[in-house]
Amino acid sequence: MLQIAIYGRGGQGVVKASQLLSQAAFNDGRYSQAFPFFGTERRGSPVYSYVRIDKKEIKIREHIYEADYLIILDSTLFNTNNIKAKKIVINSNKSFPNSISFDASEIAKDFPQALNTVMIAAFCALTGIISKEALIKACEIFSSLKEKNIEIIKKVFEKCQR
Repeated sequence: MLQIAIYGRGGQGVVKASQLLSQAAFNDGRYSQAFPFFGTERRGSPVYSYVRIDKKEIKIREHIYEADYLIILDSTLFNTNNIKAKKIVINSNKSFPNSISFDASEIAKDFPQALNTVMIAAFCALTGIISKEALIKACEIFSSLKEKNIEIIKKVFEKCQR
């Protein structure tokens, strides 16, 4: 079973990101689940969301304490929680220890509400875990701004393939 944690701040679309990733995994023929964890529910406060992906039915319903991947939408949250992750994909133009940096903010500068889509697309493109087609199909289901988000997904995959 693949376990993924997503960290961000309130207003960045962390919960939507986990739903998008979970739906994309489902579109690729796998079982998946997405669930958030909220502390203080206010804009700017830390928000955590989790995704599980497997080839068989997922029966556990608990927090993820040891993730295979950690996706961080806001680099100020690096090392703020004690979750153990094998690999980290972080939104930053700087390097962080044991992580892959991807400057999602640069791509989302003209469309900041799509930062979550940029990071999920980067995760999928960099890891190869979810196909571009499955992610686009999930975006068609979950996104109110489908055309712009699909354009962003294609742009991120193109950038990651260079």
